[in-house]
This record gives sequence, C-alpha cells and structure tokens, in this order.
Amino acid sequence: MPARTDPPRTRENTVRAEPPMVPFVIQREGEDAAPDNLLLSSLGPDRYRLHYADEDPGTVTCAACCGPAAPSGTVDDLGRPVGRPQWRMMQALRCQVCAERARTPLGFIFLAGPDTVDPDDRTVLTNQPPVCPEHARMSADLCPHLTPDPMAFLVQSAPMYGVNGVGYGYGDQGVQVVQRPAGPIPYSHPLLPTVLASQMVRRLSAFRLVGLNQLLWELERAA
Repeated sequence: MPARTDPPRTRENTVRAEPPMVPFVIQREGEDAAPDNLLLSSLGPDRYRLHYADEDPGTVTCAACCGPAAPSGTVDDLGRPVGRPQWRMMQALRCQVCAERARTPLGFIFLAGPDTVDPDDRTVLTNQPPVCPEHARMSADLCPHLTPDPMAFLVQSAPMYGVNGVGYGYGDQGVQVVQRPAGPIPYSHPLLPTVLASQMVRRLSAFRLVGLNQLLWELERAA
C-alpha cells in the first residue's frame, strides 16, 4: 500500500507578536552566555576547572563543564521561565515545548531544518531536543529554522555526545576565552573541564529519516 501523501502546507504571511506557546528549553534573556564572575581552580599541574565565583547547587552544569548561569528571579508567579526566548538550547530527552516525555511508540522525534544535516551520514549530531507528537507541528510552525514539513529523524538511540562552547584559560585579562572550537566538544576531550557550555549535543546513531507529515500519519496508525 503506497504511503499517504498530504498536500503541501503553506505558512500565512503574517507576523505574530507573541507565539501561542513558548518552548520550555529556549534560552531566556538574562541567561548570560559570557559572565564576568568565572574562576579557574587548580586540579594539579596545568589542570584547571572552570566555575562561577558564586556557584551554588542551582547552577546549570553539564558533566565536567560549566553551564550558562541563570539570572535571579527567572520564573513568574506560575513558576514559568521569564525573559525573551532564544532558540536552540538542549536539555534532557523531553519535549522541547512542554518538557514532558518525548518517546513515542516509534521512537524519538528530532526535527531538522534544510541543509542543517547530511541525511546520508550514518551518525548525526544535534543540539536540538526532541519533540513529542502533540507539539511536533507547533515546533515546525514556530521555529524560523524549520520548513512547514521539515525532515524528521525517527530515532531509536540518541546518547549524549558533548557540548558546544568555548574554552577558558589565563590571559592578559585574567580568566578569559582562549579557545573557540569549530564544532561540538566531545565529553572525552581534555578541554572539557575549562569549557563554558552553551548547548548540549546528542548523537543520533540509529534513525530513520522521514517527512513530518508522513511521520505524524504513521504515529496515528501506531496508536
């Protein structure tokens, strides 16, 4: 039986001042990606660990690296994050919109924009969290990096790979950026303890590539 094809969807030529729903994992205004209170603690000869001067248990960290600091008062009266949202932040394997479990009967859904990944690669790195079926369409509509029917990676295995970030060390201005890696930094990299991470990166190693419209149709049949 041939796969069902849906007519192409088109975007309305309108500008919305506020989206109907802001994804949970979006970076917020005030989450400083380059704070001025970073310190390096010695771990031995020529070995250091990057951390905040006022670091506390609430500070976001990622394995051995240092994560972006969240500003004080970052939630409203309902406990929701505040601040102008920014795209492309990675967290756990939960939906990037609602923060609920993202696993489906067919696997995890990761969306990709045009020309952002090579579909012929057997291993794909992504800094995007997955989406649940309920919010996959909303993500495609809201994210400026996606088309109305984006590529969808139906993933069975997506282990953590590393982070995107910059390496800190000592320079003329004290503790400062000394390395700017061109790509993701794997967790096994010796630079990691002195990295200020901006995005987590996962490795998609067992996946099937399909259009979002087709995937949502398959999920309806699998329910």
